[in-house]
Amino acid sequence: MEWVAVFNEFVHDVCRAIIPRPADRVPLKPHHLLHLAAAVLPSVYMAYLARRPETFHLRLVLLPPIALVTLGTFFRFIVPGAEYIAINWVIAVFSIFVVAKDINWAWRPEGMLKVGEEKPGVFIKPPNKSRGGPSSHSAYDTRVLPSVGKRRSLAWLYDALELVGTQRGIGWKFGIGVHIPKEHRSLERSAFLRQTLASALRNFVVLDACESFIKLVPGVNSPGGGTIFRPELPILPRYILSTAVHIASGCMFIVGFELLYDLFTLVGVGLLYHDPSSWPPLMDHPWKSDSLHEFWARRWHQVLRETFLVCGGSVGGAVAGNIGVAFGTFIGSGLFHELAVCSYGQGFDPRGMLFFVQQAPLLVLERLWRRFTGYRVQGIYGRLWVYFCIVILGQPLVDSWHRRGLGGGYIVNPRISPVRLLLIPYLRWFTEILGLHSVSVLLN
Repeated sequence: MEWVAVFNEFVHDVCRAIIPRPADRVPLKPHHLLHLAAAVLPSVYMAYLARRPETFHLRLVLLPPIALVTLGTFFRFIVPGAEYIAINWVIAVFSIFVVAKDINWAWRPEGMLKVGEEKPGVFIKPPNKSRGGPSSHSAYDTRVLPSVGKRRSLAWLYDALELVGTQRGIGWKFGIGVHIPKEHRSLERSAFLRQTLASALRNFVVLDACESFIKLVPGVNSPGGGTIFRPELPILPRYILSTAVHIASGCMFIVGFELLYDLFTLVGVGLLYHDPSSWPPLMDHPWKSDSLHEFWARRWHQVLRETFLVCGGSVGGAVAGNIGVAFGTFIGSGLFHELAVCSYGQGFDPRGMLFFVQQAPLLVLERLWRRFTGYRVQGIYGRLWVYFCIVILGQPLVDSWHRRGLGGGYIVNPRISPVRLLLIPYLRWFTEILGLHSVSVLLN
């Protein structure tokens, strides 16, 4: 029908006005960073409103324009050059992440509450039984934060930035039940900073080593992309290589997240004088998981947990309860990752979502196993099950990303890469001495 075609064209034009084609975007220059910083300010204001009572309707009204400003600004620019696709992917992920946080702050009528609050800034203090308990004049004592009363200096800004900065919800109602890994560093400030700096350096070296290995794989190391399943190899070497690339890619995500977290920790504790206990570890040794439930709920990082609930988990829960939450959360996770990739003209690949979507039925299988056998998935067989689900079933996801050029972009600049500056030249020299010319060519 004609009106359907007109409507589709209108929707297409609106979407392209917000998210232009990569060829129509402005090359990102240093002074454009001010534009990106300004685009985040409305979200900071949304966080401020979420910490103020009786702002629910105002937040709902402001949500559409704030989301449009955020997406429209971040997707207006592009870092030119196919080798920078990874940086563009990070920019896309960040913009979608910010909009998801805006939605989370806007849709809660009560606002964003800390543990023990009855409304933003007003804490409920349990009755003191030694002084009369419930028979006292008031069953509850309330204390109002300074930022809600007479706001002096920048207390209101600190309140908003505190909400912006929290990701796992430690100390907040939305973070109740989130697993916090046990601290393995000293909580003495100087020792904590030294150990965190050592962790950052270690994560940087591992990240560099994994990326340098991936850059040795033909096709995968190209900005144009290539498959991790090299067709010219026999079946066994082909899948050994694909598994190695998959594991290296996964390690890059783990140490990359931890490196960024270490850097933020150094700023928070070293410069802003946060208490070291407020920066617990990000991950809890995910390779030690012996069930998928343990992997996703405890050992993998929980930074994006609330984001995925906003992107799909809340809707799924409204439709089908707890099972709907699981399915909706992983669907939201798949959309989150896939839209970030295809937003830069890399095309939509359903395999990019399949890995995340299949996690929900696999978790259901674990629950059914426990119901019918009386034993939960655990032990060595549970660990093999996790490795099969993540390392084997996850390879199509990594392949879809590398086919679209993510492996060809640089995370660590070669000019500061210790592996590419020191280790690889030595290995090239050593293989030439041994006469292993094919290996030497591969290391070039």
